[in-house]
Amino acid sequence: MNNVDMNSDLYNIYVGMDDTDSVSGMCTTYICCVIMDRLKACGFRVDGPPRLIRLNPFAPHKTRGNGAVSFKLVLKSKKEVKTAKNLILKMVEELAVMEDPKTNPGMVFYEGEITPELQDYAWRTIRTIVTQEEAEKLAEKVGAEIFKFKKGRGIIGSLAAIGCPLTDATYELLAYRDPANYGTKRRVDPESVLEMDRKTYPATFDNIDDGYMAITPHTPCPVLYGIRGETRAAVEEAHKLVKVSEPVESFRVFLTNQHTDMHLQKVDAISQMNQFQCYIVRGTVKSPPVVIEGGHVIFTLEDESGEVECAAYEPTKGFRDVVRHLAPGDQLVVYGGIGNKGTLNVEKIKITDLSTLYEYLNPLCECGKRMKSAGKNKGYKCPRCGSKIRGAPPEYGEIKKRREVERKIKKGFYEVPPSARRHLSKPLVRN
Repeated sequence: MNNVDMNSDLYNIYVGMDDTDSVSGMCTTYICCVIMDRLKACGFRVDGPPRLIRLNPFAPHKTRGNGAVSFKLVLKSKKEVKTAKNLILKMVEELAVMEDPKTNPGMVFYEGEITPELQDYAWRTIRTIVTQEEAEKLAEKVGAEIFKFKKGRGIIGSLAAIGCPLTDATYELLAYRDPANYGTKRRVDPESVLEMDRKTYPATFDNIDDGYMAITPHTPCPVLYGIRGETRAAVEEAHKLVKVSEPVESFRVFLTNQHTDMHLQKVDAISQMNQFQCYIVRGTVKSPPVVIEGGHVIFTLEDESGEVECAAYEPTKGFRDVVRHLAPGDQLVVYGGIGNKGTLNVEKIKITDLSTLYEYLNPLCECGKRMKSAGKNKGYKCPRCGSKIRGAPPEYGEIKKRREVERKIKKGFYEVPPSARRHLSKPLVRN
């Protein structure tokens, strides 16, 4: 990964791009693929698969999916380097939807080793908030060449996509639509996806959600479907099994940090957590969960340092049933991120200990019927035969029977369904 290979005089150029997405449907991965194909057609060598790097999902300023891409060029001369850069920049100008006010593309070209400083920067873009000024200063320091379109915010992710270390990685195969079909219903055969999942899971994952396809997006973007898996071979095999009734313009396999939990930071105390960041934190359930308007389930997690409100939102579907059954005293490890309102958005939980719950039963009448309260401080009365038990309040407690309640949840991991899973959240099947 040297600047210039001394044996062959080859130039290794890393290309990063971000913030080319638009609400009208264009996506960064597609632009990256079109550029790579054009470069190859012009005789330039692209080395290895492109990388799709997902950034902090809670960053206030982000694109749809908050992903940046990068790829590596191996070029023969400075002239080739200059020609390739000009071609790439021209194509970004042509393909990015510049009229979209939320599209602010950035490009980075970097020659040299991927240094610890670049890797540390990438970690920070995935776990914290990094400013454009920080990105520009680092680019100047390491000698990276940056190009800004409009506000140029995309340089933040572009630099991270180049520097991101992938100690754990997955693959995603993205199939792209014919442009004539953008905005129309995707014609992917559901039965073929079910069969694909049966044959390739768990080497591929998050294909199905409660019996329905989870590989097709719901936006008018160029992506027809995306298959995620552990290896390149696995996603390519799965791709062959999916049947569609519309043209597939092209497909590409990306190396990615998706589903690695790379965004999560372990902390020792609730008080150490900050807004717009993601954490793994231990604590105790303080009070019974409550269901609020919209079907969201809220509970409070506490430790010696403080407390935080946790939420299982309506899109998490059945996961909310687990959260509803939590009780005060339950010990948890919670995985999630803190959003605008300071609430911890739960991605998954590990129940490490369950508190013991009891219920108190009214006494049984001699006739065999469970008695009912006759009123405050008035004892009990049988609804069948009318027998009564009278006494002072202390005696009621002695009369009532305490019985342990069987918990409806068990210790272990629980996670949100694929449709509600964040790009970076690691599914349990990968543990």
